[in-house]
Amino acid sequence: MSENIEHGPECDCGCQDEKEDLSVTLEFDDGEKVVVEPLFIFNIDGKDYIALVPVEEDSDDVYLYIYKELSDDEFEFIDIEDDDEFDKVTKEFERIMEEAEALEEE
Repeated sequence: MSENIEHGPECDCGCQDEKEDLSVTLEFDDGEKVVVEPLFIFNIDGKDYIALVPVEEDSDDVYLYIYKELSDDEFEFIDIEDDDEFDKVTKEFERIMEEAEALEEE
């Protein structure tokens, strides 16, 4: 069972206003680089995950990683290597997005 979301589309803490200042560049094994920004951080069973989206507005890609905060200004994205864990994270991400979409429609 998932815990409450610390930050996300439906929180009113202002974190979504600040996210535009937090772009990072992901570099993949094939050398491709993508500039992304955080969409939101969510927690499942005591572990934090982050959803990242490309800064390019014409992309529908979403990158999901384990999120580990090392200090106030240092963090790490860790690949989700276990297929079952990735499926669980993907389902929770989709649930959060559907919930946010339903709130927008109200």
